[in-house]
Amino acid sequence: PALVGRDLLIFVEVLLDRTTGDVFEAFAESVRRQPEVLECHMVAGGFDYLIKARVADMDAYRAFLGDVLVRMPGVRETRTYAVLEEVKSTTVLPL
Repeated sequence: PALVGRDLLIFVEVLLDRTTGDVFEAFAESVRRQPEVLECHMVAGGFDYLIKARVADMDAYRAFLGDVLVRMPGVRETRTYAVLEEVKSTTVLPL
């Protein structure tokens, strides 16, 4: 990530204003178009989606939050967690 200028890893909880099929689909389609977003998962619990994204730095994240994320369809509230240290990161599954 550092070699391509994406040093900051963030996780964002997203709460939608309505949980209807059309809002889910509009939000998902919007997320798919964002190159900063590495993963997006619909989850059960206190919020609707969990986003994993990489940006250059906190200024870049602030711009992404204000210009992109909160303007996505249905977004009512977000909570952001900036990663201080990656303890483990893998895509290998045990067989």
